[in-house]
Amino acid sequence: MVTPVIRSSLTKQGYRVVGSHSGVKLCRWTKSMVRNRGGCYKHTFYGIQSHNCMEATPSLACANKCIFCWRHHANPVGTKWTWNMDDPQFVVDNLIIQHKQMIKIMKGIQGANPERLAEAQTIQHCALSLVGEPIMYPRINEVIDILHEKNISTFLVTNAQFPLCIQNLVPVTQLYVSIDASTPETLKKIDRPLFADFWERLLQSIDFLKQKRQRTVYRLTLVKNYNNTNVCEYSKLIERGEPSFVEIKAVTYCGQDESSEVRIHHTPYHYEVVEFSKKLLSYISDYDIACEHEHSNSVLLAHKKFYFNDTWNTWINYKKFSELYQKWKESDRTYEFTEIDYSAPTPGWALHGSNEKGFDPTESRFVKHR
Repeated sequence: MVTPVIRSSLTKQGYRVVGSHSGVKLCRWTKSMVRNRGGCYKHTFYGIQSHNCMEATPSLACANKCIFCWRHHANPVGTKWTWNMDDPQFVVDNLIIQHKQMIKIMKGIQGANPERLAEAQTIQHCALSLVGEPIMYPRINEVIDILHEKNISTFLVTNAQFPLCIQNLVPVTQLYVSIDASTPETLKKIDRPLFADFWERLLQSIDFLKQKRQRTVYRLTLVKNYNNTNVCEYSKLIERGEPSFVEIKAVTYCGQDESSEVRIHHTPYHYEVVEFSKKLLSYISDYDIACEHEHSNSVLLAHKKFYFNDTWNTWINYKKFSELYQKWKESDRTYEFTEIDYSAPTPGWALHGSNEKGFDPTESRFVKHR
């Protein structure tokens, strides 16, 4: 899968290629939290410790060529797995090795907290969303299981083009589908999918997502003048899949590139993301704005079943999830548990409308002066 040209391009962008089809890269929020400068939106919305998170993928290949892809399309594309396959244990072990090596390099960075650096050597979370389509890897369930055996939570993101893979997934801590548009015409324009039946695949993915008992998320990446209209159509997709959460985030501008049509003026301001969220809520009654992460232009809509005991419970009890997963595994997959069973209270600073606007007050805000 990874040709010398692809490997060279990804390496220049800071990726560590593992084996013949996997990759890992340090997230900027991991670097930020090592320096006590704040965590990512997952820290605010779900309580992960960003400096303990590894962003990786077991499949660098993808079935889309999205206009907002921040990887500049350096990765291969395809609609099915046609490459040699590395062993899942090899994949996980070497992703971890490469991640830890990159953490060690941070010792020389100004402002790095020695205590945080030491903590970062213990991986507690894995965002399977780095580049490509992780779910394409035919042995993805084994990767997930190995991570869970190591008490590493899993946040798996899929582009909703492989519905049968979603149907056959083992429980993950949190399962995402990217809903990049609300109509077939817009989706074709923004995702540039390889599959001719891309819309049918998205709808089938949503239907299988609805069957999952654990936490599910729609991820909406807003690109001004592309997919920030037809709000009513988005609401129909939400009603169809009934996800636990809907993340609405402004597209990240990653610099001008020939392969991308996105420019800085396509990035919505935070208030525009909030306005879009409120418009969407006018069509759906079972959700409300729970959290926001202003410094990454992100808003979290949560199903109202996560509001109990007079507070939102969007955070995750990771130890509890690990226990529940083991029970499920030991019961020969007959034990059932739900999204609520491992939920935890959301702190006040993470809630929408708080003075902190989602910035953890124990961290130190850093403003770059240009």
